[in-house]
Amino acid sequence: MAYEIRMGIPEMESLWNELRKKNKEGTACKAEKQLYKKWGNALKKISENPMYPSLKSHEIDVLSHRYGIKVWQSYLENKQSGAMRMFWVYGPEQQQITIIGLEPHPEDKKNGAYDRIHLSDLE
Repeated sequence: MAYEIRMGIPEMESLWNELRKKNKEGTACKAEKQLYKKWGNALKKISENPMYPSLKSHEIDVLSHRYGIKVWQSYLENKQSGAMRMFWVYGPEQQQITIIGLEPHPEDKKNGAYDRIHLSDLE
């Protein structure tokens, strides 16, 4: 059974809509095109199976504790400096996933690396 994908507000919703618009109009720069393609691919996979192997989805305990809800991280890319990660939660309704963050991987998991992660709100 597929999951409905929702975007956190306002940041994720705004970013997704801007990337989609620029790609449709042909005004996206190379980096925006690549991000849109990688993000779109990850969204498709996560909607079918949040634990899809290449996404390497896993809970980020420090963020779950901070926000009071299980926060998951999935890979958009790997094995490169600043590889993008997508942060998400289940809900707010059954069979829904809300994307609440898109950030480069925090290189140093120590010294409060995840403290610098800013996440969008649910509706």
